[in-house]
Amino acid sequence: MASVIDRTREVVSRWRRRFRADLKASTDASFLTAPRFLGLLYGPIDRSLPIDEALRKALARRLPAHVGWRHALGGIAYLLFMVLVVTGVLLSLHYRPSSGEAYGSIQHIVTGVTFGWLVRDVHVWSATLIVIVVLAHMARVFFDGAYKPPRETSWLIGLLLLFVVLAFGASGYLLPWDQWAYWTVTEFLDTAEKLPVLGGVIVTALTGDAFVSGATLSRFFAIHVIILPWIAFALLLFHFRMIRTHGVAPPRGATGSEALGDPFFPHHLLRLFLVSVVVLAVVITLATLFPRPIGEPASSVAPPSELVSTWVVIDVTLAMVRFFGPWGITLFALLGLAMALIPLFDRHPERRHRPVIVLGIVFFAGFLVLWLVGHQLRFAAPDVRSVTPAEVGEPPEAGSPLRELGPSPVQPGPAESGGSQ
Repeated sequence: MASVIDRTREVVSRWRRRFRADLKASTDASFLTAPRFLGLLYGPIDRSLPIDEALRKALARRLPAHVGWRHALGGIAYLLFMVLVVTGVLLSLHYRPSSGEAYGSIQHIVTGVTFGWLVRDVHVWSATLIVIVVLAHMARVFFDGAYKPPRETSWLIGLLLLFVVLAFGASGYLLPWDQWAYWTVTEFLDTAEKLPVLGGVIVTALTGDAFVSGATLSRFFAIHVIILPWIAFALLLFHFRMIRTHGVAPPRGATGSEALGDPFFPHHLLRLFLVSVVVLAVVITLATLFPRPIGEPASSVAPPSELVSTWVVIDVTLAMVRFFGPWGITLFALLGLAMALIPLFDRHPERRHRPVIVLGIVFFAGFLVLWLVGHQLRFAAPDVRSVTPAEVGEPPEAGSPLRELGPSPVQPGPAESGGSQ
């Protein structure tokens, strides 16, 4: 019996060695591009080597000595983005993007799906934290002067990614289809419609109706789950490509070649692991202790007495449109354009170029001030246009979903009623 077991172990061991050898021989080192994209490897992959040797070489590669904990913000933002993708896919399995079923599907996710409440609130908190982290990452890059040549393209792509993140949150904010989301979006669109030239065109394209309705919800859902993800992944690929090409910008005052620091494995990989664990722990803790409240079902004829903001950018937006109106949106767009054009005008080798520093302070400090001010605005705007009952029929009873809004179906006349099926 013992000899049979020994022979079996020998056969299994021989098969495992042969399988490993065949797997190494048949797998190209280009396969390592995927973990490199995820940040699990650093530097280019040597495709001339077998995959096991290429992996060992990539793990042993050293990062510049100046790369430290403060450079982890970009990785945290990317981790939060992946959390948003995973939780968003899980939520989309149960969410129904129609004005008659959206609110009910959210209730079902929270109460009827196993751990649905946790997935939803992890998604909500990740959407808030990613804005804060991306802004902190951009502030670090900005005040380090890392937008200067040859990294100006990377800066531009990073700024575009910030606006994509904002667009993700703005389009997703309407999806719960409660009173807070409905009237916040309505107020913003009413203000944006007053922008000269393009305001009316953009708002009409977004709403798809005379007011925020089921057509608007469908368009926001399509933007949120179809259009923006493709744009984000394309920009991320380009951004990572630029970072790999030019490397991490050296600190101010550095001259000559950069000194090499610790090898990627285990030092930087362990740092990546620790940061990921801490971020996920923070997100799950916030989602557990501070779940997003849900307002009453959306009603286009009855504005709420109170607006509860559940996303950091909504606080900024409310402060912007309440105090500055359409000029607030214009000013924000102009600031964003100025930040994008900084590398074209600030090519001075000195990192601390005073006019540019002032512009950065206005951009980042302005966001913080508007956030603090907007968080105090809990009342609905009195001048937001509501819809009369005659436009939508009788208002629904409390707790019932809105009916779909759009063109009324054509009723067949006497000559049409007997037509063929």
